[in-house]
Amino acid sequence: MRITKHKIGLVLTGMLLGATLTVYLPAIAEKQAVPDLPLDELRTFSQVFGKIKTDYVEPVSDKKLIDDAINGMLSGLDPHSQYLDPDDFKDLQDGTQGEFGGLGIEVGMEDGFVKVISPIEDTPAQKAGIQPGDLIIKIDDTPVKGMTINDAVKRMRGDPNTPVTLTIVRKGQNKPLSIKLVRAIIKVKSVKSAMIEPGYGYVRITQFQEHTGENLMDAITALVAKNKAPLKGLVLDLRNDPGGLLTSAVGVASTFLPDNSLVVYTDGRTEDSKMHLTATPDNYLHPGEKNYLRNEPAWLKSIPMVVLINGGSASASEIVSGALQDHKRALIIGTQSFGKGSVQTILPLTNGAGIKLTTARYFTPSGRSIQNKGITPDIVVEEGKVINSDGRNPLEIHEVDLENHLSNPNGTDKHTDKQPPKIVGPAHKAEKTAEPAVDTGEAVLSKDDFQLNQAVNLLKGVNILARANSGAASTGTGATTH
Repeated sequence: MRITKHKIGLVLTGMLLGATLTVYLPAIAEKQAVPDLPLDELRTFSQVFGKIKTDYVEPVSDKKLIDDAINGMLSGLDPHSQYLDPDDFKDLQDGTQGEFGGLGIEVGMEDGFVKVISPIEDTPAQKAGIQPGDLIIKIDDTPVKGMTINDAVKRMRGDPNTPVTLTIVRKGQNKPLSIKLVRAIIKVKSVKSAMIEPGYGYVRITQFQEHTGENLMDAITALVAKNKAPLKGLVLDLRNDPGGLLTSAVGVASTFLPDNSLVVYTDGRTEDSKMHLTATPDNYLHPGEKNYLRNEPAWLKSIPMVVLINGGSASASEIVSGALQDHKRALIIGTQSFGKGSVQTILPLTNGAGIKLTTARYFTPSGRSIQNKGITPDIVVEEGKVINSDGRNPLEIHEVDLENHLSNPNGTDKHTDKQPPKIVGPAHKAEKTAEPAVDTGEAVLSKDDFQLNQAVNLLKGVNILARANSGAASTGTGATTH
């Protein structure tokens, strides 16, 4: 099913400081029949509205009351539905090109506070040491308790080069931390790449933007040119990638899957929310866009691959890793992903505002719902941090931890039913200094990145086994594979 410009834009990430990190696909609001209204409930609403107007201690404008009512109506549904006033709606559209103002944090709400899902790479938040799971309790001198997510985000936004102080509560710390940040115009580069060593390439996707699929192919082409030969193996790093545009997720998966392979399907109440998206140009190209996979080399469909994920890998990242895992196209290693398996639709309103409404759940090709569960790695490789008895990092936050989260339609909200093999990294102190890094000019690779090192070792092992099997087959001594 082709996703065209007249179709509703599908958004796959949470709330982000500065703007939502997803690409809004322009949509034409269609006229719909107004459903029968519940008169008794509306009468109660009218009574409350009137009492506030006449008896509240201070005058309140009609606009504020109605806006707050709409905010409450949407935010009470789930953590991802929200009202976008005209300014928020414009910010969303401005942020689709990978540039926006703010701090660079993906956040949700928990118990009335703002909770960090993931800091975005190369942003003020990430550089200041904000961590997944941090609970923001105060913005400058204003307590967060009682604010809506929109109010909190607006307070954290501001002109570039202006300061803001966040007071946070962090697990493992016996008192709140005060962190001063400087707002910035955030230019997020979607794709970064580097040669790990001869023959082995590394590509990191920080978020799924409008041109991520095209940028991915450019990065791989550059790696091949630097290697002066096709690659022997590729690491695709989706750690702390909060997601993004659905079409870009389909494009990235299509880069490595056979043509026409099912990448993801969605299911909701309306016909527009029921889609089967396959690895075909109609499902990942925008109108008028040239097919960036038209000259893709055949070896890229079979190159040994490892995909890195963690608790900050959400939404579009989970679509890609889930599709590659279901098709047995790549080995998924790292830790359990975030577990956001719902689809948000951006609906424009006549007043220049819009709403982001959860309209469907998405499923991997084999029919797995990721909602509240996430992608379970084929091999769990920890980052060397403290792990709870349930196998989870206490500093990570997952969809199942968010207030009002949607249930998993497969009947379980558990992160995994069967424990995969686990490789435990070296122990680290709770507060560690910055790791030494190698700056390749394209991406910064940490020398102490245990997960990345294990990914490379696994790729080398796959190549050794492939050569061994090839040699056994040529001599007729190979065993039959079932």
